[in-house]
Amino acid sequence: MCGRYAATKDPAALIEEFAAIDLTEGRARVDHNVAPTKNVVTVVQRHPRDAEGDVLEDEPAVRSLRLMRWGLVPFWAKDIKVGFANINAKAEGIDTKPAFREAFARRRCLIPFDCFYEWKKLGKDREPYAVGLADRKLMALAGLWETWRSPAGERVRSFAIVTTAANDLLAPIHDRMPVILAPGNWPVWLGERPADPQELKSLLVPYPADDIAVWPVDKRVGNVNNKDPALIEPAAVA
Repeated sequence: MCGRYAATKDPAALIEEFAAIDLTEGRARVDHNVAPTKNVVTVVQRHPRDAEGDVLEDEPAVRSLRLMRWGLVPFWAKDIKVGFANINAKAEGIDTKPAFREAFARRRCLIPFDCFYEWKKLGKDREPYAVGLADRKLMALAGLWETWRSPAGERVRSFAIVTTAANDLLAPIHDRMPVILAPGNWPVWLGERPADPQELKSLLVPYPADDIAVWPVDKRVGNVNNKDPALIEPAAVA
C-alpha cells in the first residue's frame, strides 16, 4: 500500500528531470505530506490539443506535467467518492479489474516524489518510516489515470499508484510497496514505445532492496496538516 508521500521538487526541477512541459498552470506545490484526494503533479505523455480542446493527432505526443487528484475515479463512476477506494491499484489483475483495465491499456502515468511513508505495527502502536531510493534521488512511480465528468459537467483528472509485493527490506514493515520505475522504463510505461500487456506487467515488480533506504520519521507525519520539511528527516526510534 502507499497512502502518504513527500513531493519536494518544484516544476522547474521536474521539467528538467522528465524532459516535460509544464501544464500545471502555476498550481503545483511542494508538499512533504501528500494525502489522498489532493491534487498533485503527475507526468503523462499525450498529443497536444487545439484551442477548442480537440486532439491534434498529427502532432507528436509530448511529456507534460499535469495536476491530478489522488484516487482514481473511473470514467463510468457515478460519484467521485469512488476514488477513496482507488488510491492504489494492485499489479495483480490490473489488466482485468473494471476500475483499472481501461487506464492500464491507454492511460498510464508517472508520479514523481522523494519518499513515501509507511507504518509498522507495534502492538497497539504504529511506528512511521520513510522509504526512498538509497541515493536519495527522485522516484517515479507507476500510475494509472482517468478523466471523469461530474453530473454538473466538471472534468476531474485522477490517478492511482500501482503497487506490488514488498521487497525483503520493506516486508517487515508492510507487505506491499508502490512500483518504482527506473528511468530506462519510463518510455515504455508512458507509451512512447510500443509494448504489449505482458511487457507492461513485467515492469510491475518489487524494486531491488539494495537500491532502497528505509528510515524512521517523526510521528507527526500521521497528521496530514503537518507538512514541514522536518517530516522526512530521520527520527530516533523509542
